Amino acid sequence: VYVRFLELLPTLHGLGLQISVHMLMASPKIASLSWGQMKVQGSTLTYKDCKVWPGGSRAWDWRETGTEHSPGVQPADVKEVAEKGVQTLVIGRGMSEALKVPPSTVEYLEKQGIDVRVLQTEQAVKEYNALAARGIRVGGVFHSTC
Repeated sequence: VYVRFLELLPTLHGLGLQISVHMLMASPKIASLSWGQMKVQGSTLTYKDCKVWPGGSRAWDWRETGTEHSPGVQPADVKEVAEKGVQTLVIGRGMSEALKVPPSTVEYLEKQGIDVRVLQTEQAVKEYNALAARGIRVGGVFHSTC
C-alpha cells in the first residue's frame, strides 16, 4: 500500500496537493528525559538537545544557527521541523527555563498555521508525547539542561 501511495505522489502533486512522506509517519515518542540526556523512540542515540518530527529526530546543535540562551530559539532553529508538515510544534525551554523564545519565533510558526506550545522541558516532553499518542503530527525542539 505504501509503495502504491508513493507512486501516486506525482499525480497528487500535479493536482496541487502537497503531501510529504513525513505527513504519513507518526511522531516518535520521547522515551526518556533526564538532565542533559534525551532518548527518542526509533533512535539509538542519546541527545543533549534534540529536534523531533514525524518519522525522525536529530541532535539540535545550537552552533548551526548561533543560538544562545538569550535571545533564544530563533526561526532558523525551528524551520527544519516546521517544514516536516507538523500541526503543532512544542518548544522545551530547559529544566529551569533558561532558554528564551522570542515573539518572532512564535509568530514565524503561527504564520504557517502551526500551533505552538512553549513549556519547561519536562512539561514540554509530556505535552509532546500526549499529542503524539493522539496521532497529532507534532514536532519539537528540546533543551535538556538549564
